Amino acid sequence: MNIGFFTDSYFPGIDGVTYTIQSWRDRLESRGHDVYVVYPASSHEPDDHEIPVPSLPNPFYRQYRLPTFRRLSTLPDLDVVHCHGPASTGLMGLRYARRYGATSVYTHHTPVEDYFVQGLKSERLASVVGRAYVAYENRFLNAFDCVTASTSRIRRDVEPYRLPVGIEMDRFRPRENARVTATATDGGPTAVDAPVVGYSGRMTRKKNVDEILRLAERLPEVRFEVVGEGPVRADLEADAPGNVRFHDFLPREDLPDFYAALNVFVTASTCDTLGLSTLEANACGTPVAAADVAPFDETIGPENGARFAFGDLDDMERAVRDCLDGDRDTRGAVERFSVERTVDELESIYGVTA
Repeated sequence: MNIGFFTDSYFPGIDGVTYTIQSWRDRLESRGHDVYVVYPASSHEPDDHEIPVPSLPNPFYRQYRLPTFRRLSTLPDLDVVHCHGPASTGLMGLRYARRYGATSVYTHHTPVEDYFVQGLKSERLASVVGRAYVAYENRFLNAFDCVTASTSRIRRDVEPYRLPVGIEMDRFRPRENARVTATATDGGPTAVDAPVVGYSGRMTRKKNVDEILRLAERLPEVRFEVVGEGPVRADLEADAPGNVRFHDFLPREDLPDFYAALNVFVTASTCDTLGLSTLEANACGTPVAAADVAPFDETIGPENGARFAFGDLDDMERAVRDCLDGDRDTRGAVERFSVERTVDELESIYGVTA
């Protein structure tokens, strides 16, 4: 079967969408399918199955580019069009499916409206633009044969097929003697004797990494390791207490060691659709303290971590200490999110028969 992934974000950018596409592609190809990735042209050097679309710089978020146009006749013959974004590349995929009669699938990864305030610098303007955007995306999604989402609540007027993007359980597993090498800071804990709390992900306003910094200031005896990049990182670093260290995004192969070295993974994000990094940390044996909001109210519980009331610093500290003191089989708790199960479901959606 020939499958086309149409995405508005891709390498060299690093995010959950990019890694999901890579993971799904690898597994589908290992099952004998041909998978083509149509993406905005960038510095990424394409292989034979990667098809760049001319693109422009994004003035609001330099990690992502704005794809323009590519003729449908230049694309390979596809049995399935699977779109991973609502911008011009996704529209191209939908146009292809309509013109050539391919099965059309859309995966809702990100509530894009949550990020408008970052670029527009105005809550009121972002709210107005966000409502218009959601109305557009509702019409867009209703044009597909199937819409999938990691959890049941996606704030869209469609009934999604619940399909978690999936954890690479073979990659993310406990590691012996894993550690995050650290440089001691004045007044901060040493690399040897301090418990380690960490976070990995994009640094945008709705990720609320500033809440983690507030917690770090309250817990000077704990070392905090924060991984990621994004438009608010410089401000976060400027305000960080001495027991916090920042890292750029880690290569995919280094993430299991990072997760396994943590005593607790913590997130105060209010914009995730699954929170893949939290489940990857669980697969590596690390409990997660997460805000008691969607999707974590469906994915994080006593068996793999603890939840806290968002904005309540006392409760956040309580959840982190609960994770530090407990003994949980976090890997067993997230096996149901295995990417192999996800790809089984994908083949079913695509209409693959044994």
